[in-house]
Amino acid sequence: MRRRDLIKGIVGSAIVWPLATWAQQEATPVVGFLNGGAPDGDAPLAAAFRQGLQESGYLEGQNVTIEYRWADGRMDQLAAMADDLVHRKVAVIAGTSAPGALAAKAATSTIPIIFETGEDPVKLGLVANLNRPGGNITGVTQLNAVVAPKRLELLHELVPTATVMALLVHPANPITERSSSEMLSAAHTLGVELHILHASSERDFDAVFTNLVQLRAGGLVINADTFLDGRSRQLAALTVRHAMPAIGGYHEFAAAGGLASYGGGLLDAYRLAGVYTGRILKGEKPADLPVQQGTKIELVINLKTAKAFGLTVPLSLVGRADEVIE
Repeated sequence: MRRRDLIKGIVGSAIVWPLATWAQQEATPVVGFLNGGAPDGDAPLAAAFRQGLQESGYLEGQNVTIEYRWADGRMDQLAAMADDLVHRKVAVIAGTSAPGALAAKAATSTIPIIFETGEDPVKLGLVANLNRPGGNITGVTQLNAVVAPKRLELLHELVPTATVMALLVHPANPITERSSSEMLSAAHTLGVELHILHASSERDFDAVFTNLVQLRAGGLVINADTFLDGRSRQLAALTVRHAMPAIGGYHEFAAAGGLASYGGGLLDAYRLAGVYTGRILKGEKPADLPVQQGTKIELVINLKTAKAFGLTVPLSLVGRADEVIE
């Protein structure tokens, strides 16, 4: 090979290689992850979402980029965050949690949206039909909010002498009003006086437990909410410190020391949302993907905590539990 041809080959390679690399980078899809929680408390959920993406052939940092938007309980910021993701022209928006999904739906009717929620997505107005969602949105629901009254019933079984109980909610969550109403109705049926307590940030937690003492509450139900779920460990520790029998929506609460939990599999729901996101990136349409529904509801009882509180858990309830922590 002549020296002139060799130089041309080297120069040509130097030009083509950066252009190819640039084109590959430009072709990397960007997913917007919109959530009302915080990256620290909800890190396992984001990891489950990435696992689902990986199962679909997408690995963050290699062939997909994820733009995370965390509201950290400040639900009023979700609309601006959704608008920002739309402005950035992401390929898909994963509106995880009901507030995030609603904000994404309000922000765009063209960018595909995958939601994850514990609510009925039809009642929320996210889709018109579970089997044929239509439009640009579909997703996953564990229907965790539907079983909320059952949590109060289970707590009543665990603490049958309690006549006063409380429900902890995040007031900015769009499902709070309806779930509070359903819980008040369930409390009336059980003959229990139920007080609604609000927590908009971690700073409110101490006041919540002070109120529980003043109300002489015998039990606490923690509403299914992205912000509260992300603080499962902190809330569980507070219930132990104050010897307050409490039930949460997910396994993590009981595992962290809470008395019990009852609800769907949150981690698996986020994983399935990641799988659906990957399918959208491969070219499928949200309108053609039916909403996936969680089928397993788990009851977890922490017998160690019950013993510390001086509670005797009925054998019938132990027998119904999916997991018993001793």
